[in-house]
Amino acid sequence: MLVSAVHHEADLRYAVERLSESGAKLTRARRAVLEVIADSRKHLSSTEIVAGVLQRAPSVGRASVFRTLDLLSRLAIVRPTFLSGRAPVYVLMSEDGHHAHIVCPRCLNVIEIDECHVSHALSKIAQEHDIHVAGHLLEVYGLCAPCR
Repeated sequence: MLVSAVHHEADLRYAVERLSESGAKLTRARRAVLEVIADSRKHLSSTEIVAGVLQRAPSVGRASVFRTLDLLSRLAIVRPTFLSGRAPVYVLMSEDGHHAHIVCPRCLNVIEIDECHVSHALSKIAQEHDIHVAGHLLEVYGLCAPCR
């Protein structure tokens, strides 16, 4: 399932707002990284993000992309996730602070889940442990229909 362009546009807007709220400037490199991730219909590795940024903004260097990914990860705007031991791929967190998907461990197909059904359970757990949940990344693993 692909996430709609409207959904990604809202997430991009939210990411830009979060960056601004943190006091960080929206540099050309940061905007390019965010746009590449938001415009993608799949999870991207750092190599794929660098390639996408170089297409959009050829003057942005590799080091700037990696520094941006580090900053965006620290601010919980993007999250690295590891699918089947590969290099990390990056996902843009939504305004409501979650990202969920199902991964087939055989073919590595990733199915995005737009609705989050664990928020209620997380609220209960957070209350029990006196923590404030700012967001979550949920990965569910299971064989897709063609692999079964």
